[in-house]
Amino acid sequence: MAKVSYASLKLKTNQEVKTFKCGDTDIEVKQYLPIEDKYDLIITTLQRAKDGDLYNPLRLDVYFHLNIIYLYTNLSFTDKQKENETKLYDALMSNEIIDAVLALIPEKEYEFLIENLEDMVENEMEYSTTAASVFRNLVSDLPKNAEAAMNIVENFAPEKYQAVIDFATAANGGRPIN
Repeated sequence: MAKVSYASLKLKTNQEVKTFKCGDTDIEVKQYLPIEDKYDLIITTLQRAKDGDLYNPLRLDVYFHLNIIYLYTNLSFTDKQKENETKLYDALMSNEIIDAVLALIPEKEYEFLIENLEDMVENEMEYSTTAASVFRNLVSDLPKNAEAAMNIVENFAPEKYQAVIDFATAANGGRPIN
């Protein structure tokens, strides 16, 4: 088998865009997003959609599709506009901008994003129920919990809790408690 030099192929990342009209404005939609940007899209979505230890499906949808708009299109937004992303999502969705963008992204590209997002959610939810995860959380929370306990001990003043002491003494048959 003859070796072929990669350099001789002269490959470049797909820079193709397709456009649609929004009023009199052309909106460009990338046909391919580099893998680093795909990774950022998914990780950012996951970070923003987490409520405590669970992923909020509604927030997953909002941030996933907003990140697609941010990364696949030539639309730009001010920091002020991004302050209320749910309002931004509602405006884009109700004016069918999100649907128009999704219609122009190749199906294979969109499916890749969805599958990886779903896999990462599933993997993290499975991991969070393992003994290793519980142990890791216990170990990472230990310093905070120890510090809180130390603060309680250092700031405990028995005279502030005289009623509790009196009750405990009475419950102890009138014998003092130490």
